[in-house]
Formats: sequence, structure tokens, C-alpha cells
Amino acid sequence: MLRLLLERLSRNRAIRRRLPPELGGHTLLVSPDSAMRFWRRDLRRVDPLLFRLAHELVQPGSIVWDIGANVGLFAFAAAFLAGRSGSVLAIEADDWLAALLRKSTLSLPANHARIDVLTTGVAAATSIADFCLAQRGRAANHLASVTGSTQAGGVRSVQKVVTVTLDWLLDWFPPPHLVKLDVEGAELECLRGANQLLTRERPALICEISSENAPGVGCLLSGHGYTLYDAEKSLNDRVPLEIPAWNTIAVPVPSTRHQEAPPPTGGVSPRRTAVGRTR
Repeated sequence: MLRLLLERLSRNRAIRRRLPPELGGHTLLVSPDSAMRFWRRDLRRVDPLLFRLAHELVQPGSIVWDIGANVGLFAFAAAFLAGRSGSVLAIEADDWLAALLRKSTLSLPANHARIDVLTTGVAAATSIADFCLAQRGRAANHLASVTGSTQAGGVRSVQKVVTVTLDWLLDWFPPPHLVKLDVEGAELECLRGANQLLTRERPALICEISSENAPGVGCLLSGHGYTLYDAEKSLNDRVPLEIPAWNTIAVPVPSTRHQEAPPPTGGVSPRRTAVGRTR
């Protein structure tokens, strides 16, 4: 009953929270209507893994795509770490959350990368799709074509959204060094629309992968010459995976065409984001 009461109090509520100083200290508009953990004042406790991966993978000058940006924790951390020579594309299908993202960008310091916010879904094809707003928290919103998370607690409403592909985005935005993908069960569908991105641009990926999608995502990424690692493991403990973990880092393997190394320890060329390099 207490949780139900807090969820009702959280509906459409926006509050201000500051990123940790080591990630720029920028003040964001967040919402407990996205996730109850945003009632906490210390954002370090909200998603420590996400912040750790930002520190590890985003370098000065990085171009980052954040697919399923939510309130922007990763996007704004990446903007600070990439600096003014980098750029961030934050994609969020929920127009209410996207509005919070845009408001948070208005006071972005000059030493941060620019953040472009795009209100759209990402899928295997450019189309119109049904988008389910989760009953319990907007962080569990999902396309109606996929099951979504058990954390959704049902559906409060269904909206129509435009969907685009990751390859389509290449025609309009600079190709990324790093893509973070958190799309509540639609990760395989998104990656099916990313042939050019994975074949030609070959960014590193941070991807939340449901168990039902893990075999398909593993096969698809391995087929594109990616090596997979469990993002929750420490750098020294990471070993290549056959089946993706819930939180997976995917790195392109070296080839005669793509010379970037995929190490879980060590650096990479300036064109790519490093896996295994801490800041």
C-alpha cells in the first residue's frame, strides 16, 4: 500500500537532482514517475553501474548515442566526459520524459558536449508503432510489439509513436563511437535495423538485454564481428561471452578493414571508445 501511494504521488512529478561532481555536477530534471529511486537525493545510488560505464567508455571528443535516454543520467554524464568537442544524441519515445530532457539541456555548461534530444522510438523499420506507458514507472515503457519488463506493472495508456532505425539516424547525425541501448525488450528489433551501423561504423555498445532476446542478440552481434562482455564484471574479470549478459558491452573485433582492438583491458585508437580503459 505504501508503494502504491508513492507511485500515485509520483505521477507527472519532476524534481531537481545534481549529477555527482566527478560527472560535472549538472542539475537535471528527473522524475519518480520514471522510477521510484529518483526520490533519492544522491544520484550515485540511483544507477552506479551506468555511471561507472560512462567513466570507462566515454572519452574526450566521443560521439555518443543514448537510445532510451529516460531522464538523461547517461546522456548528461557522457556530455561532461566527452566535452565540447564531442556530441550526444538522446532518443526518448516518451514525449513527457523527452520534455524533461530538453529542459535539462537549457542550462548545460559550455564545457559539455551538445545534447540533441529526439522524440521517437527505435525499431527494425521506419514506421508508426504503439507505445505502452508503464503503469508503475515510465522507465519500463515499451513498444507494444515486445513483452516489456515485469517492472511495468501493466499499461496505463497506449500512444502512437514514430519509429526510426539506427541506420536511418546515420543520415542525420554524426556516426557514434558509443551506443547505449536500453529499450525494454526491443533490443533485438533495434539491432535488426542497424546493419550499416554495425558493419561500417562499428561503435562500441552498452546494451541491456532480456533473457528472451539474449540468444538472438548474441548471434546478430557475433555475426557482425563483435565480442561480448559482461558489463557488471570488473575489467580484470571480463571474459568473452557466447550468450549476452543482462548488461552487456559489445566491442568490434579487429579485422583488415577495422583495426580497432576490442580488449577488455587496454586502449584503442582515438576513433573508438575504449573498453577496459578507466578515466
